Amino acid sequence: MEKMLTERLILRQFLPSDWEDLFEYLSIPEVVLYEPYGLYTKDECIDEAKERHEEQNNRFWAVCLQDSKKMIGHVYFAQSEPSEFRTWEIGYVFNPIFYGQGYATEACKRIVEYGFQEKNAHRIVAGVNVKNQASWKVLERLNMRREAHMLENVFFKKSPDGEPIWNDSYRYAILYKEYIAMK
Repeated sequence: MEKMLTERLILRQFLPSDWEDLFEYLSIPEVVLYEPYGLYTKDECIDEAKERHEEQNNRFWAVCLQDSKKMIGHVYFAQSEPSEFRTWEIGYVFNPIFYGQGYATEACKRIVEYGFQEKNAHRIVAGVNVKNQASWKVLERLNMRREAHMLENVFFKKSPDGEPIWNDSYRYAILYKEYIAMK
């Protein structure tokens, strides 16, 4: 199983047994507020952990504490099409019990390094809801540039009468040459 280490974390492939830790945070309304899905049930987390474990291209990385091995969140990292553009997208979701301790930044910094050094990425991008300041602050700590402020470009939820609830989003990116210049 492929895994990566940071000072405090282990990033690894999902295991079916991760469903409990996944449920611990994906069942919290504030955690999924800006995500393209709703709250997860216990059974959905069991299925999701199993599916992520069996996935061939490993888009989801479980983020675990080194000392206790507890999974505290996950990072999404996948190549965008067309593949010859060598663009990868990053996203992350963490358990709020562990907010404010730098874990998201630490995990994502390692994923960015992996993308540029091992996956030959030319560009790494991320999208974030403008209201999700904590998330876009993580992207800025990764030295990603805010490239766009898009107005009402996406919706994940609908109003009771079926109308889309549109959201504004920021688009962030970092190029390989920018990454190298920071080192």
